[in-house]
Amino acid sequence: MEPRQQGLLDKEPLKEVDEDMVSEVDLNNTVTEEEREEMENELTKLEEEITTLKQVLASKEKRHLDLKQKLGITPLSELRQNFSKSWYDMQTSTAYKKTSETLTTAGQRTSSAFSNLGNTITRKFGDMRNSTSFKSFEEKVESTVSNIKSKVGGTGGAGSFEEVLSSAAHASAQDTPTNNITESSERSC
Repeated sequence: MEPRQQGLLDKEPLKEVDEDMVSEVDLNNTVTEEEREEMENELTKLEEEITTLKQVLASKEKRHLDLKQKLGITPLSELRQNFSKSWYDMQTSTAYKKTSETLTTAGQRTSSAFSNLGNTITRKFGDMRNSTSFKSFEEKVESTVSNIKSKVGGTGGAGSFEEVLSSAAHASAQDTPTNNITESSERSC
């Protein structure tokens, strides 16, 4: 015999040597007539049992559906029940509990950080408002508001910035289309 390469995609056709090997294998696995009859009988019995089991299973499935229908169990209610059970199982799992605890801790830390940030900003604004620069700016704004109020025709007393804007809008609405307020304020500057 010549050496031959083994492979899944042999390009050479089968040779007589290969055919002889196949027939030898079949000869080694021969079964006696008695064993063959025994196996055929067992096969027949198994097929009958399978058929019987299929009939019993079909009967049980029909009874199962009838009972569910009488109890009012619908596919939707089963789905809800399965979902509820799955949700409960998930919530009681160790992984869910650990994740929940981790997220709760992270949430508390984040909340604390934002609270501290808010307190810091509030304190900084308070410090800034009490600074001399801010007080000087505030005085200049109050002075400007008083000047605007006196020019608009207000009482000249202190009032809120919104009141000043409101009275300025009211006064400009009563002016002529040439807008005399603008001209008089330009002259005084």
